[in-house]
Amino acid sequence: MKRILNVILTVVIFSSASAQTKTFTNPLLPSGADPWCIYKNGYYYYTNSMGDRLVIWKTKSMAELKTAEKKTIWLPPKNTKYSKELWAPELHFISNKWYMYFAADNGSNNNHRIYVLENSSTDPLKGKWILKGKVADASDKWAIDASVFENKGIFYIIWAGWEGDENGQQNIYIARLKNPWTISSERVKISTPTFDWEKYGDLHDASNPPHVNVNEGPEILKHNDKIFLVYSASGCWTDYYALGMLTTSANSNLLDPKSWTKSAQPVLKQSPENEVYAPGHNAFFKSPDGKEDWIIYHANSRPGLGCGKQRSPRMQKFTWNKDGSPDFGIPVKEGVTIPVPSGTPIN
Repeated sequence: MKRILNVILTVVIFSSASAQTKTFTNPLLPSGADPWCIYKNGYYYYTNSMGDRLVIWKTKSMAELKTAEKKTIWLPPKNTKYSKELWAPELHFISNKWYMYFAADNGSNNNHRIYVLENSSTDPLKGKWILKGKVADASDKWAIDASVFENKGIFYIIWAGWEGDENGQQNIYIARLKNPWTISSERVKISTPTFDWEKYGDLHDASNPPHVNVNEGPEILKHNDKIFLVYSASGCWTDYYALGMLTTSANSNLLDPKSWTKSAQPVLKQSPENEVYAPGHNAFFKSPDGKEDWIIYHANSRPGLGCGKQRSPRMQKFTWNKDGSPDFGIPVKEGVTIPVPSGTPIN
């Protein structure tokens, strides 16, 4: 009996050790720009830009996206203002309903605007998705890359937009939400490209970049009493596409541009030594047990690949600096084994 117990104990210890050292490698999928995920009721719901439709992946392990259940939840009707170029979808759970935000146009980029769908099912892969309409402030200018968040009981929407009607510069804007599909305040510009690393547009001449001024893909990260807005900077068609960051206090007036402070350097950028180029348009999530913080972003495996379908989603754990700011480190090389997020169920 004692021998049998020892064998069982050995098996249990070995199995536990195997579970604790379960690993994965990047990228998570062969392609997928603008990755986003949200954790709800024991599942991660993931999405990325598909261009012509909206798709959701459902999984208990973000490391297993390649084999996850997935479903096309919406196909845009033809010949509308939102039929084409569906970009940067984001799934949010607000007031017991699911909302999918995305940018779309009629085939002309000049007409990109933000739209939102609603689903009252507890599982976003089930139920019916209903288009609630366009989400725009009174100016109704070009807009992409919407994200929403709550602070002190107030919901806000952030996005990338143009100041006027012509493409010349992309800024980050914020406004208050009356409900998930209605903006209730004027838009406020809180970030414009000011540093050289936010203005790269020519892959071949990093020392003398032309004025391609881009701030886009804003995402919110909260930690203690601070709010960080992490955004993508420079042209996505360059290897210098990178993540920048704004910082504010949760107690500040978020609609006051002076409340936000921009970091002077990128917080995540290309790593030629690790063969990771143009990392950008990220999202954040917690491990299943809530103990670890993770960032997911898209990047290219080789220089010069631009904004095409070769961008693939990658994820890595990050830590916190003594001043309370995030430390994302450098992009992890493809094929390097990484422990799965803590608390991930092991099949």
